[in-house]
Amino acid sequence: MAITRRRLITISAALAVLPAAARAEPGSTRLWTGQALGARASIRLNHPDAEAISARVMAEIERLEDILSLYRPHSALSQLNGKGHLAAPPFELLECLSLAGAVHRASGGRFDPTVQPLWALWAQAAAGGSRPDAKAVEQAQARTGWGKVGLDAAAITLQPGMALTLNGIGQGYVADRVAALLEAEGLTDILIDTGELRALGGQPEGSDWPVRLETGERLALRQRALATSAPLGTTFDQSGRDGHILDPATGMPAPAIWRAISVSAPTAAIADALTTAACLMPDTGSIHAMIEGFTGAKLEAAA
Repeated sequence: MAITRRRLITISAALAVLPAAARAEPGSTRLWTGQALGARASIRLNHPDAEAISARVMAEIERLEDILSLYRPHSALSQLNGKGHLAAPPFELLECLSLAGAVHRASGGRFDPTVQPLWALWAQAAAGGSRPDAKAVEQAQARTGWGKVGLDAAAITLQPGMALTLNGIGQGYVADRVAALLEAEGLTDILIDTGELRALGGQPEGSDWPVRLETGERLALRQRALATSAPLGTTFDQSGRDGHILDPATGMPAPAIWRAISVSAPTAAIADALTTAACLMPDTGSIHAMIEGFTGAKLEAAA
C-alpha cells in the first residue's frame, strides 16, 4: 500500500512568543517536530521557559495520542474498536466524537467516523495490488453507520464488526487542545501546525499569519483555524487513483471533483471535519449550505 501525503498548506512563518515586554533570553528558541495522529506536527517557541513549555506540549500530545490514535493499540479508540464497548470513556474522546456527530448531521451523513471498516478494506486490497470487489464493499458498508453508535458519558458502544476513525477531525482536535494549553501558559502570537493550522493572535510584530494554499490563494490567519483536504491528497494505490476520503453512501473513494478545499473556522477540529466532508460535495453551493450551521466557519478556497 502506498500512502502518500502532499503538503496542502505552506506556512510562511511559525513562531510563538510572549508579549514583547517578556523578552526571551539568547538561545531560548525551541523547535519541536514530531507526529500527531499520523501526521507531521511542529511547534516553535521563543520564550524564556521554552524547554519546559515544549515538554508540557509534547506530554499533552502523547496523552491525546493515547486516547485518539488508531496507530496505538492501547489507545482508548483502539480499545473501543477492538471490544465494541468502552466504559467511562475519556472526555476528549467523547468531545471529539460529539463534534464529529455535529458535522455528520450538517453534511447529510458525508462525514462519518464509522467508515473505518471500508478504509481497512481499501488499504488491504491496495497492499495486494488490487481494488476490493463490489461484494466486499457492500459487506463493509453493512458495518458502518453513525446511527448505530451508542455515545454517552457512561459508555461508547459499537455494533459487532464496526470500528471508528478520527481521521478528518483528530489532527484538528489536537491542535485545539495544544492551543488551549499554550494560551493557559500566557503565550500569545502562536501558530500551531498538526497537519491543520491553529492561530492564536498574529505574528509577534503585529501582522497576521500569511498562508499560501495549494490552490494558489493567499490569506491572512489570525485567531482562527484553517484546514485543507483533497480527494487525492493521500491515496491507497501507487497510481494515485483511489483517494483516502471515502464516501459512506457508496463505499468508494471520493470522486476527484476537487483538487483541494480549504475551510477556516474558530476551531481546527471543525475546520478539519468540514473540509473532509466538503470533498464529497458536488458543488460550492452544497459546501456553503453545510458550513452555514457553524458560526464563524468560512469556505476559503475550492478548486
